Amino acid sequence: MSKGRILVVEDNMDNYELVRFILQRAGYDVFLAVNGRDGVDAARLQQPDMILMDLGMPEMDGWMAAEKLKSDPATKFIPLYALSAYTLPSDRKRALDAGCDGYFTKPIHMQSFLDAINEVFETKINKHTQR
Repeated sequence: MSKGRILVVEDNMDNYELVRFILQRAGYDVFLAVNGRDGVDAARLQQPDMILMDLGMPEMDGWMAAEKLKSDPATKFIPLYALSAYTLPSDRKRALDAGCDGYFTKPIHMQSFLDAINEVFETKINKHTQR
């Protein structure tokens, strides 16, 4: 049984494969969108439990995609976390201002990343779905 469904919006396949490996091994279903535009469409269609969003992507960057997702009644309540190599405090602030609920930096530390994802599911997603 799956722990939950996570949409990963990432244009770098090496980064996606690492995240997918970690999450699938932990029991999550993971699916991919390769840019912000496809990520917005996939979130609307698939209604994942969580979205992990790269910020620097072609077509539509993660900041714009986050704004679109959080302004759409169909997707605004889906937990959305930036997953980015941008590490400056201004980048983090910009992501949170765009609507991201949190921020993970690359490169990721496998265990702390997985612990944080599990905590999001335990504290935010599972409580929200039990209402």
